[in-house]
Amino acid sequence: QVPLVESGGGLVQAGGSLRLSCRTPGTIFRANAMGWYRQAPGKQRELVAGISTGVITNYADSVKGRFTISRDNAKNTVYLQMDSLKPEDTASYYCNRWASVGSLWSWGQGTQVTVSS
Repeated sequence: QVPLVESGGGLVQAGGSLRLSCRTPGTIFRANAMGWYRQAPGKQRELVAGISTGVITNYADSVKGRFTISRDNAKNTVYLQMDSLKPEDTASYYCNRWASVGSLWSWGQGTQVTVSS
């Protein structure tokens, strides 16, 4: 069981910004590629962005150019900077390993992002 603690969600108007944070234990964090996922009501959870143990990143087409994933290994924290938010970005956001479904850790509580139009 890897503790995943997400924070930074909230209610924002369309066009606004939020920065999500997720902290995990140091030795685990530094050894793993990390990802941000989201799940909207009635939809499957999807990968939004991933970052390697270094600087390689990957984004879902729906967020390219608007979201930026980064990591601070000194703080054992992965971030998701979300700009130009749209109502369709409304979802619960979770962090986890950037890995195949069968290799993911147990999910944390997530953080809710609500974008109003």
